Amino acid sequence: MLLLNHHPDHLKPLDPRDAETLGLAAADEVERFLAERHNHRETPLHRLEGLAASLGVKSIHVKDESFRLGLNSFKALGGSYAVIRLVLEEASKALGRAVDVKELQSADVRRVAGAMTVGCATDGNHGRSVAMGARMVGARAMIFVHSGVSDERVEAIRQCGAEIIQVEGSYDDSVAEAERVCAEKGWIVVSDTSWPGYERIPALVMQGYLALLAESARDWPEQPTHVFVQAGVGGLAAAVAGHFAVRFGADRPRFAVVEPDRAACLFESAKAGEPLKIEPGEPTIMAMLECYEPSLVAWRVLSRAADAFMTISEEDAAETMRILAAPKAGDPAIVAGESGAAALAGLRAALQDPEVQRSLGLDASSRIFVINTEGATDQARYAAIVGRRPDEVLAAA
Repeated sequence: MLLLNHHPDHLKPLDPRDAETLGLAAADEVERFLAERHNHRETPLHRLEGLAASLGVKSIHVKDESFRLGLNSFKALGGSYAVIRLVLEEASKALGRAVDVKELQSADVRRVAGAMTVGCATDGNHGRSVAMGARMVGARAMIFVHSGVSDERVEAIRQCGAEIIQVEGSYDDSVAEAERVCAEKGWIVVSDTSWPGYERIPALVMQGYLALLAESARDWPEQPTHVFVQAGVGGLAAAVAGHFAVRFGADRPRFAVVEPDRAACLFESAKAGEPLKIEPGEPTIMAMLECYEPSLVAWRVLSRAADAFMTISEEDAAETMRILAAPKAGDPAIVAGESGAAALAGLRAALQDPEVQRSLGLDASSRIFVINTEGATDQARYAAIVGRRPDEVLAAA
């Protein structure tokens, strides 16, 4: 299902706060921070020539975040970056001078970090990122997980040194509980979603994602004409749409937000013309996108910079996972989790509907950019959908 953006702010300039957070200088600073991480490697940008030909578009490029910082997800860029920024700010206050990221492992900074506790709610990957950032600097991490988070994902968070707090209900319930408990304990909430009065830290999380966009822009042979990005609360989608609005101005690509039809809070918000909380329904296999209320910062950006909102089915995501695992001749095999495959699933769904295709201006000259946001973060579920384990997919490539 497709909904074009008819919000009165559509195509207006970004709010100055968001333009600064998501601009070119911010991307440079994020990359400078990232260069200080010992396991940093740029992730690959795959060109899928065979798939592009079969779908009738000029090119498809996939930024493969399944290789990011050992986390298997783009989320490695956001939560840990925000934690590092917060620690450096606290150290600057304590030491009475500006403290740079190059001093992160100094005794003075680690002493400050050791007195700090950060907390967040997660579907899995954001919590691991926050926990990784906390462990890197010597802070304590308390991660709130709801009942839908698999045991494998919970254990992966615990392995990053975090303490786990179980919460009954949905992701949104865990967000509320994290906010309540952290306020009571004096812990710092490092959330990837925002609400009234809480915007700066989620904006830092979004800012961390800019690294993957700066890398992609250096590697493209041609600027894309269309970008499809999956969304939960909307942080990544807003980072991409906002950054490209700044980077390309009036020549920016057309931008479509892709959500599960079982958890389409941004789609429904676009329909209502304002951020809207929707009622939870049947769970989606796209667990990392199963969110029922948009981030206010993300909505502010997307109401201006997104051109369309669309939903996909469970089978759309599953079939796209299988296509990436058994690629067309000449294309690389890509291990994409259920949420990771969602953006490409959106493109495939759009091209199967002539009316949607026309609405988005998709044709044989279209150059598509999508992000594989995660690999197989739940390997048992991946194998059940694809029919092979991730290592078998890559070994057969």
